[in-house]
Amino acid sequence: MKSDIGYTSSQSEKRGRSVNKKEYEKELRVLQTELTRMQYWVRQTGYRAIVVFEGRDAAGKGGVIKAISQRVSPRVFRVVALPAPSDREKTQMYVQRYIKHFPAAGEIVIFDRSWYNRAGVEVVMGFCTPEERDVFLQACPLFEREFLSNSLKLIKYWLEVSPEEQRNRFKDRVNDPSKNWKLSGMDLESRRRWYNYSKARDAMLDATDTAEAPWHIVNNTDKRRGRLNCIAHFLSQIPYETLDRDEVEFPERSKESEYDDRAPMKSRNYVPERY
Repeated sequence: MKSDIGYTSSQSEKRGRSVNKKEYEKELRVLQTELTRMQYWVRQTGYRAIVVFEGRDAAGKGGVIKAISQRVSPRVFRVVALPAPSDREKTQMYVQRYIKHFPAAGEIVIFDRSWYNRAGVEVVMGFCTPEERDVFLQACPLFEREFLSNSLKLIKYWLEVSPEEQRNRFKDRVNDPSKNWKLSGMDLESRRRWYNYSKARDAMLDATDTAEAPWHIVNNTDKRRGRLNCIAHFLSQIPYETLDRDEVEFPERSKESEYDDRAPMKSRNYVPERY
């Protein structure tokens, strides 16, 4: 099993200042290597886990999820980011559309927002009533306890960000053409309703921060530090071991049926080499 993942004693002295890009990439590579070891164990043992990421708009959920998933197999780490419910889904049991994405053996499913939408954006923006939210909050611990009893691990993260940093990230989305797609009218309205979201967050945590499925709060005002801390914590939550793998023997090309296989490609339609 892994031992000391995350910051060392020498690194702890650096806390309180921003992690520079070189430090960040070095530490991230260490953690991502450990994630590949975990992945192999999950696949071999048939372990199942759900990881839920929640937080305000611009809290950095997508960045953390990308850092976790970018060097592992999408067949083991599945990311689920559901759109708004269809008319049919609106008539179903609320959690029904999420359940069908739950992991099979040897999978970890990461929810980029989850059934907790009802406790956040839906009630703040008026897509559900406060009474519907309260019914959800009352039922949610029972629902989670039920599927946890079926050998399914649930890890819940709330990403916390300061109002000043949220404002800076929204401004960055306005000014950077490559990030314009991230900005919507809903985002701007969520900025105006900061304290409504705070109250919704507090009610959600009060009702669903249980012993069986606790919430883990990630300070993600500094995105680099937040990502490293979150991944290190995530690794600590899975009881994986480093398994021995078969030694790879790289084969030589067989000369059976050998021919000049490059010649037929010369007349093909190649993409222009602009770079």
